[in-house]
Amino acid sequence: MQACVLGAGVVGLTSAYFLAKKGYQVTVIDRQPGVALETSFANAGQISPGYSAPWAAPGVPLKAIKWLMQKHSPFRISPEPEMKKLIWMGQMLSNCTEKAYDVNKSRMMALAEYSRDQFVAMRKDIGIKYDDGQGGTTQLFRKDAQVEASAKDIKVLEALNVAHQVLTPAQILEVEPGLAPVIDQFKGGLRLIGDETGDCFMFCQELKKHCDELGVVFKFNTSIDKLVVEGGKIRAVKTDQGDLEFDQVLVCLGSYSKELLKVIDISIPVYPVKGYSLTVPISDNRFAPTSTVMDETYKVAVTRLGGRIRAAGTAELNGFNLDLPKTRTETITHVVRELFGQGCELSDAEYWTGLRPNTPDGTPVVGASGVQGLYLNTGHGTLGWTMSCGSAAVIADIMAGDKTEIDSQDLSAKRYK
Repeated sequence: MQACVLGAGVVGLTSAYFLAKKGYQVTVIDRQPGVALETSFANAGQISPGYSAPWAAPGVPLKAIKWLMQKHSPFRISPEPEMKKLIWMGQMLSNCTEKAYDVNKSRMMALAEYSRDQFVAMRKDIGIKYDDGQGGTTQLFRKDAQVEASAKDIKVLEALNVAHQVLTPAQILEVEPGLAPVIDQFKGGLRLIGDETGDCFMFCQELKKHCDELGVVFKFNTSIDKLVVEGGKIRAVKTDQGDLEFDQVLVCLGSYSKELLKVIDISIPVYPVKGYSLTVPISDNRFAPTSTVMDETYKVAVTRLGGRIRAAGTAELNGFNLDLPKTRTETITHVVRELFGQGCELSDAEYWTGLRPNTPDGTPVVGASGVQGLYLNTGHGTLGWTMSCGSAAVIADIMAGDKTEIDSQDLSAKRYK
C-alpha cells in the first residue's frame, strides 16, 4: 500500500513513521528543504498532557477583553478586518460553555495522555534522544483567583486519573529552586507530574533517520498545488514536480490544510494563531528551570532544554503574517527576565515565530475526510508536539483499517457537521 503524507512537520513525520511501521510504502512531500522547518522548529518544548485544555472556556471572552488592555498581553488581534478570522472567533465563542469545555478537554486529554505513552514507547523502542526530560509542568499562580479557578481543572484531572499535585509556594521551590528570588510573587501552583519536555526540531531530525531506515521517501523543495479527486476518490497530488499517484493521502499541513481542502469542497475550521518563542543559553544553573513552568498570568511557558531555556507564548490572530517585530516578543522576554533572568543572558536570545493551526474547540482533526483514500491529521493548535505521536498512531490505525487503541470517533471532521 502506497501512502503520501503532505507536510514534514512533527505531525507529518510521526504519521509517516507509524505508517511505515505498519508496512506502508510512504512518501512525504514538503515545500521546505528539510523536516520541521516551520511550526515545529522552535515551539515551547512541552509535551503536556496535563495542560491539554481548549482555549474556549467559560469566562474566556471577558478575560480576552482584559488581556487586550494589558501591556504584556497573552492575546492579540490584528485590526485588519478578515472574514475567516471573524468566523473562527465566532465558532470559538460558541464553545465557551461549561458543557462544551468539559467535552473538549476530556477529548484532548485522552489523546494527549495516549500520545505521551507513545513517546515513552518510542524512546524504549528506538532509543531516540531529543534533550528530553520527564520533570513535569509546574503551573504558577500569581493571584488567589487563579488558585480558585484551578479547582475546575483539578476535577477533570481527577476524573481522568491524571497525576497532579497542588503546590504551596514552598513546595514550588522544591520542584523549581531557580524561582527562589521571585517566589514571593506566587500564591501557589499546580504540578502536572506526567508531563515531559523536549526539543521538537531535534526529535524530528532524529526521527527522520529512523524513517529513512524504514524506507520512507522524502520529496523536499516540492510545492503542493492541489489534490486531484475523481469519482469521490483521491487520485493524485498535483505538485510543481508533476502529478503523483498514491493509494492513500494524509494531509498534515497544519494551518495550510484548510485552503488545500477548500478547493475540493472539504471545510475544516482551522485558523493560524501566531505564537512567539525565544531560546537562550543557560549561564547559571542555580537560577534556571529544571523542567517547564507555565506563568498563568502571561500564558508563557518556560522550559529547560538541555543547556538552554526556551520560552513561548502569545496568541495572535493575524492571518498568515510571519513578521517578527520586537514589540511582539516583549511579553516572553519579560517573563524570562522576571523568573530566570539571573540564570541567562537575554542579550544572547534568539527569537522565532510560527503559526499554530487551531480549531475552535481545541481538538485536532484526525480521521477520514469523506473522500475515499483521503485522511486528515491537522489542527493541533499549541499541542502539535504534545499530541503528535498519539494522533499519528491513531491515524495510522484508521488508514490501515485497524481498531484504534483509544476512542477516535469524535476526532474526525464529522463533529462539525
